[in-house]
Order: sequence, then structure tokens, then C-alpha cells
Amino acid sequence: MTHLTVVIPAYNEASALRAGKLHHVANWLKSQAFTTELILVDDGSPDETAQLAEGVADRVITIPHAGKAAAIVAGITQASGDIVLFSDMDQATPISEAPKLLDAFQQPAEVVIGSRGLVRPGAPLARNLLSWGQVTLRNVLLGMRITDTQCGFKAMKRTAALEILDHLQLYHPSRLGAIQGASVTSGFDVEFLFVAQRLSYRIAEVHVEWNYQETRRVRIIKDALRGIRDLASIWLADLGGKYPKAKR
Repeated sequence: MTHLTVVIPAYNEASALRAGKLHHVANWLKSQAFTTELILVDDGSPDETAQLAEGVADRVITIPHAGKAAAIVAGITQASGDIVLFSDMDQATPISEAPKLLDAFQQPAEVVIGSRGLVRPGAPLARNLLSWGQVTLRNVLLGMRITDTQCGFKAMKRTAALEILDHLQLYHPSRLGAIQGASVTSGFDVEFLFVAQRLSYRIAEVHVEWNYQETRRVRIIKDALRGIRDLASIWLADLGGKYPKAKR
């Protein structure tokens, strides 16, 4: 039977925890017929995130504050499930959408990503424009034919994820050091999926429900510039032969 680990990266999420977001995920997992594990990775939050998650999550892992990418890496490396699913604390895509991703492993696939499509209902125009621009740049620079690399709802076989992490350049686990303040690392998702393609892992993109959630962590101009910089860095690393060669 499938053993599923759900990983939720969290930074300063005390208010969401008090609102019952994590309880909702935990209760859904307990209702499933297969074995499950819920891990909250506290990204060095200065608030009560870790304390409030205790007793709700099966495990609470606290790391020095290094950003969402580092929290995801910690979740992958410490998960016990053969399938690892990531879900954001805000539950913009509710955990009840998980069966759509799990079913896709029967296609078969090793990596399954939730997709919001090209239009994000309820999101400001600037967010939609940023998303469209990212899709265009990804296609031009990296030849990636994936509509939505940035949805925070993804599942993967843990063995595949570990191999992919080992081949990252920009976001290799050894390079994820301490940072200050909130961080949106869109380049991690792009590099992860780019390497997955290069390693010939089968990627399934599945449409999921998504509801726009206002967040102070998304700063349009700053995040757009960082996204462009990361794309350029991945492209240059590829030109330098630092990624596995595509199999023909």
C-alpha cells in the first residue's frame, strides 16, 4: 500500500495554525485507507509556528531560516514515505485534491505537479502577467513545456526526488544557507523540474483547484527580477554542461 508523506513548509505561520489549517490536513490524512505521515518543516520561524504544530503534525522539523527551498529539501530527505507530497500551509489548493495527484502515478509517472493553468482566478492582473512571462521565458531559455511550475502542490516518488536534488546546481542542498526575512524561491521549482526532465523522469501535470490567497511574501517586482535571474543562471549552468545531458 502507498505510504504517503505530506510535507508542509512553514515560516511565521502561527495565525494559519490557529485558524486550523494544519488540523484540516491532519484530519484528511487520518481518513485515508493507506498509511500516511504529516511533517511540518519550520523554516526557523521567530513566532510560535513550531510549538503550535506539535501534536498536530506527526513530526515537526525545525531548520535554521534558509527559505522555502531549504524547507522542501529537509522534507524530502527526512520523509519516510515512498511518495512525498508538498502542500502550502494556506491550503490555496486544498489537501482534498491529493487523490488527483496520487492517481497520476498509475500513468505511470515519477513526478506529478498540480497545475492552475495559465489563468489564476482571483489573482491580481500583475500576478497573472508575471506567470505568463515566466512561462514564455522558461520555454525560450530551457525548452520546458510545463504550464505551471510554481504551484505549491506537488508529489513525487522519494527515490526520484533524492536523485534530482543531487543534480541541482543553483539550489543544491549544500548551497542553501541562512537568509534574512521571507523568501520566495521560484527558481527552485524550475530547476527541480528541469533536472527531472533531463533525468528522463516522467512528469504528469494535473489540473487542481486553486483559490487565491493574499500574502505579503509575494512582492511582484522583486520576485519577478529574482525569477529572471534564476532562469538565466540555470540556462548558463546548462550551457556550461553542469546538468545531465538529455536522453534521446
